[in-house]
Amino acid sequence: MKRLLLLTFVFLLSTLNLLAQVGEYRSALAIGVNGGYALNKVSFTPSVKQGYKGGCTMGITLRYTCERYFKLLCALQAEANYTQLGWKEVIETSNDTYSRTVNYIQVPLLARLALGKEERGPMGYLVLGPQLGFYLNDSDKRGGEWSESTIALRPNHVVDQYDLPIQNHFEYGITGGLGLEINTRHAGHFMIEGRYYFALSNIFKDGKSDAFARSANGAIIAKASYLFDLFHKK
Repeated sequence: MKRLLLLTFVFLLSTLNLLAQVGEYRSALAIGVNGGYALNKVSFTPSVKQGYKGGCTMGITLRYTCERYFKLLCALQAEANYTQLGWKEVIETSNDTYSRTVNYIQVPLLARLALGKEERGPMGYLVLGPQLGFYLNDSDKRGGEWSESTIALRPNHVVDQYDLPIQNHFEYGITGGLGLEINTRHAGHFMIEGRYYFALSNIFKDGKSDAFARSANGAIIAKASYLFDLFHKK
């Protein structure tokens, strides 16, 4: 998994470098803020039935635009985001309820390809790249009876997740998405975007003697961003 993450990042950088050799030079640095909403599930093996767990995401964005290759505008983008992930169980054997919120600082490192109006007007774009995550803290909520008898009714007796602390405080994965940007000459850049994050690491230990072979985050994210130029040269 680590090798796949590294190869993905090297491929993205190599692609931008290849485009830079034949494209038109740009040098534009923009900074700003982003915010939105994340819907997350944790992929458990053995499985735990879930609905999507909602949480906020917000942070800062830094973007460096380096080339225009024919009509494609090529850039590198980095973010530092506070994001609430976790899971929300669907328990059908009793009136028990359970959810856990897991808070992270996430750092996506993205290649960005955009097509459209460079200075004034709409522009569509694609972002793709590796993402690192750093665990901050977590909390859970329990409702219903929560007795030994109701817990014993869980499918396949999968109950280890309730008492396990988050064991892996560093995670990594791949994220990507599509967005729409409105560029203005003086007011900056306004963006809306949909993104998916696929974790390649687990939140719990995954050895042969551990409870789960897989426990990885997977999030659908909708966000809005605003950037302004620090400098812009052609």
